Amino acid sequence: MGAAPDADTVREAARRGACAVVLGYTGAEVTGPEATGTGPGGTGSGATGPVEAARETGVALLARAEGTGWAEAAALLRSALTYVRAGRADDAEALRGPETAPSLAVLAARVAAYVRGSITIEDTRLRVLAHSATGPGADPLRRTVILGGRVPDWRVAELRRSGLLRALWTSEDVIHRPADGDNPERLVVAVRSGREVLGSIWAAADGAALAPDAARYLRTAAGLAAPLLVRERLSESGTAHRREAALRGLLHGLGDRRTHAWSLGLSPDAPCAVVVAERRPRPRPGDRADDRALDVLALEVSAHRPGTGILRDGDRLALFLTGDAAAVDHAGAVLGVVRELDAVVSSLPGAPAVWLGVGPVVTPDRADLSYGRAGLVVRALRERETRASAAGRPRPPRYADAAGAGAALEVLRILDAARPVWESGGGPVHDLIRTDLAAGGELVRTLGAYFDAGGDVPEAARRLVVHANTLRYRLGRVRERYGVDLDDPDTRLLLTLAARLATPEGS
Repeated sequence: MGAAPDADTVREAARRGACAVVLGYTGAEVTGPEATGTGPGGTGSGATGPVEAARETGVALLARAEGTGWAEAAALLRSALTYVRAGRADDAEALRGPETAPSLAVLAARVAAYVRGSITIEDTRLRVLAHSATGPGADPLRRTVILGGRVPDWRVAELRRSGLLRALWTSEDVIHRPADGDNPERLVVAVRSGREVLGSIWAAADGAALAPDAARYLRTAAGLAAPLLVRERLSESGTAHRREAALRGLLHGLGDRRTHAWSLGLSPDAPCAVVVAERRPRPRPGDRADDRALDVLALEVSAHRPGTGILRDGDRLALFLTGDAAAVDHAGAVLGVVRELDAVVSSLPGAPAVWLGVGPVVTPDRADLSYGRAGLVVRALRERETRASAAGRPRPPRYADAAGAGAALEVLRILDAARPVWESGGGPVHDLIRTDLAAGGELVRTLGAYFDAGGDVPEAARRLVVHANTLRYRLGRVRERYGVDLDDPDTRLLLTLAARLATPEGS
């Protein structure tokens, strides 16, 4: 997949036994001169383009639509292949009925009739996707699972301890569990698409023994359920895609914000807040702790606060907390959530560096304000930690809201506003900064440490790990070479701003 649109790629795919080639979206149809290789966009060998090569080799030529990710395209292909493979067992026609089961619920009802028991169809997260009617003799566990919509945590833990879950996901056969006390006889089989596990089907005795050939029908049902589970997953994926687009629109202030809020199921006056989690930009070589930290946070939030919107962008994770997700009615409640997340990160091996910034509680149409403020808090926290490290002080907390960030938050806002003015200016200070940065930035770092130390030369020298006389020599170069007067208050203010603007955050 993701092949370049040329004939050589198609022929090579055919030589290796491929039945289809998926072309990446190029913004233009692979037809006409471009397809035949005769026009300016043609890249095939000779005068043959990918379409002609596909006809010659019998390889199907597929195109990925604009806006469709490769993961979604792969899922669609798996769905199509699963539909082809499904239902080849001898008893498939019996379970199909007059026509193929149109839904998991219909399939569950049909299988229940043949196995003479109750059927539950679950996904890999043990959520109930469909179930047959529950008879008066149903055991309490089945009722609990159906009413809760998923297998309870205590039951999952029990299945793990017993080894049944591992056996289920690794075995291709039906697993039998005999009756035990109040728990009736059960059969379970994994639903697969090739090697991929999609879910499982459970059959439980419901007031009477299961049919003697129940395992055979359950195995057949697993084949028929595969395409329906894939369809369920694709439907959920499409919903997730729409939710992600709506969340991105709210956080970045794009499009119709009321429509985005409606897509997320939020009322216009619902309280919400954004938390930004940001990891170290470049993990240390061989250390993947920082890389895993955001994944752990996302899993933690998904498991314990299912209504939270999650948006991952590289080194940054945005968490959109709503009233339903985290009782977001005041800043203190959000800060409590963040404190818990910080504890999770701190408990990870290697204590990865992740900073958590809390935005103010707002209505959905102002979510971009909360997102922007949370990002500023993260920047302030990172700068605070850098300064504490340089000064030899203990590491400060890595989470805070606007109040916890203090004046640093407003300083960052002023610096952002001043940057365009600074970059368009000129004069001795500009010459100093630009020339020194081109030479490595030694004087810029020296000035930054000098101003951060309040003009204390020995302290600034200690932070830079140089001799105090070396620092004095560098300050003398600033005066002599560039004619910059460090005793002038306006010049010192401009130099302070320039050093801050020229120094990468967190360095």
